[in-house]
Amino acid sequence: MSGGTLIAGIGNVFLGDDGFGVEVVRALSAHHLPDHVEVVDFGVRGVHLAYQLLDGYDTLVLVDATARGGEPGTLYLIEVDECAGAPIGGAVLDGHHMSPDAVLALLGTLCAGTGGTPPRRTLVLGCEPASVEEGMGLSGPVAAAVPEAVRTLVGLAREDLVTTEERFPMLLSSPGGDVL
Repeated sequence: MSGGTLIAGIGNVFLGDDGFGVEVVRALSAHHLPDHVEVVDFGVRGVHLAYQLLDGYDTLVLVDATARGGEPGTLYLIEVDECAGAPIGGAVLDGHHMSPDAVLALLGTLCAGTGGTPPRRTLVLGCEPASVEEGMGLSGPVAAAVPEAVRTLVGLAREDLVTTEERFPMLLSSPGGDVL
């Protein structure tokens, strides 16, 4: 899928709102997207995501629960800085508990070892969780945010991502990588 866009749903469906990314990509699968866009439910398989990114995607969109202190159900579109996340070589391999920053750090390590190239651009479409306690199902506010998240992703997939800031004013830049 060299040069394409990967939309990756991540999260644990057994931890309430942490399953937001998984639910969004499930709902997104009902929409027709351009051929250059691939949508994958990675769940808790962060190592698999890092290895798939070695295929040479131009853009990565991570969809995940993202606690930033807002009201539950608030959506955030965040552009991740090149230097966000853990330093190269700082990846900790725990196949079932890899946060997005750990995935990006592992990707940096893998790219350095293989000569691969990380995505040119990484965005996070996050949703403020109400609860990530053990249990299945999204809370009301987070479930209500799923349709808007799908609309946002469809818009991103159909537009040139160079103009994302103009089309999606909720875009936030990550300050030093602490947004993941």
